[in-house]
Amino acid sequence: MSSGDDDYVYDEASGEWMAASELAAKQAADDAVEVRDAVGNILADGDAVTLIKDLEVKGAGQTLKQGTLIKSIRLTGDAQEIDCKYPGIKGLVLRAEFVRKR
Repeated sequence: MSSGDDDYVYDEASGEWMAASELAAKQAADDAVEVRDAVGNILADGDAVTLIKDLEVKGAGQTLKQGTLIKSIRLTGDAQEIDCKYPGIKGLVLRAEFVRKR
């Protein structure tokens, strides 16, 4: 075996033998959470989103209006929550069902 060859491992899900690196990549893709906005677009880190309704921000004492642009979101690993930065509000987390991708 040369140094470029992979060890082969048995993938119980498919019932096949495959390269260890291939299996690791497949499992990482399976573990990835798809986060979708209100109309079904897939969101990714760094996307800009617009609010589709007025949202009262608990603890901040202010309301974000419909149409507010939120730049550069981050995914949290939860299928419905996105981490956002907005002036004057620390640690803003929005539900994906209330935003639309720009």
